[in-house]
Amino acid sequence: MESFVEVAEGVSLWVESRGPEDAPAVLLIMGSTVSGLVWPDELVEVLARKHRVIRYDHRDTGASTWAFDRVPYSATRMAEDALAILDALGIERAHVVGLSLGGFLVQWLLVAHPERLLSATVMGAPALEGAPARANVTARATIDPGLYEFWRHMFEPRDREAQIEWRVENWRRLNGEAIPFDAEEFRALERRIIAHAGRHDTSSAHARADPSGLARGAELTQVTVPTLVIATPEDPTNPESNSRFLAETLPRSTLVTIDGMGHAIPCAVVPPLAAALLSHIETVGRR
Repeated sequence: MESFVEVAEGVSLWVESRGPEDAPAVLLIMGSTVSGLVWPDELVEVLARKHRVIRYDHRDTGASTWAFDRVPYSATRMAEDALAILDALGIERAHVVGLSLGGFLVQWLLVAHPERLLSATVMGAPALEGAPARANVTARATIDPGLYEFWRHMFEPRDREAQIEWRVENWRRLNGEAIPFDAEEFRALERRIIAHAGRHDTSSAHARADPSGLARGAELTQVTVPTLVIATPEDPTNPESNSRFLAETLPRSTLVTIDGMGHAIPCAVVPPLAAALLSHIETVGRR
């Protein structure tokens, strides 16, 4: 079931819900600049056998409203959008899963609105800024400078086919080296996203959204929500050490490594990722 949820005057987000409406909800929060369709259908379908699974497009992505210049917002407002979606769907509490920017937003929800979370999962994101330092442990390892250089060209205008090829190359870099990269898999994904959005450009809105409100890492040590931290060893944006630091910071965390996974979700990692999520969600449910 697809719908649009108004989260501000004139701003609506595309939302998809699958699975039994009376089952425990699983809210999937994607990263910066990309559509919620990046959550693979295969993963959604596995989770939706026993859960109500929700994915959505952030503002200025996919089929949601693109209007940052008219209605600017902060990163924390993007996290509040997730709660607005739950409210619109009549969901009091949910298992919340975040990748990349979504992982930061999930951490903010952990400290700002823990009463809305049944559990949390964070992958592809380090601890929020301000997390207490520990001797001989780095909170945030350095990102590959070559990737930063590549990203400098993210918002340059291109025709549709050139844009698809730039995005496929971005996924290749994010995928890592352990799992063979299937360019056609991601080319088909990007064609689908462009058709879904009705446009092929990439908005710079998320790069301009004020991130300062997310700097609540000092509060992570007080979190009581059960949290799964997924380490992705091939991730060029978030080395495995970042995930270990985050797991050691959160009192009720479990650290699971998905061998070969980077900062993308190719079909090859769906089975182990789904297994890790289901194990976490079902363990929390039994408690």
